[in-house]
Amino acid sequence: MPPARLGNAALEKRFDACGLELNLEKTKIVHCKDDDRREDYPAQSFDFLGYTFRPRGSKNRYGKHFINFTPAISNKAGKAIRQMVRRWEMHRRIDKSLLDLANMFNAWIRGWVRYYGVFYKSALYSTLRR
Repeated sequence: MPPARLGNAALEKRFDACGLELNLEKTKIVHCKDDDRREDYPAQSFDFLGYTFRPRGSKNRYGKHFINFTPAISNKAGKAIRQMVRRWEMHRRIDKSLLDLANMFNAWIRGWVRYYGVFYKSALYSTLRR
């Protein structure tokens, strides 16, 4: 049995001891593809806490490009942010100055940048540009 399957079995046993159970529809074994692990497998990404973990291009401190398994904002989280901004209906707030709008929405935007901008900040740019 592959090590990942053994880990899955141990996880099920531990959850059972705590009176919990794994959601088999959501639980999957994911291949963390990077420059050291180049094989192709069906599942190579997963979403967790608003991030999508998948292989992405990176650059080390010496300027060398490589593939790394890293998180970035998920499509679902980006869509939720865009929907929230649409609900603000800024185009209807013609009575407000730019300073008023900044005071109203800055806390939200700052929070998104601080949370989702920790890893792979450039994935957040397209969402914030809208």
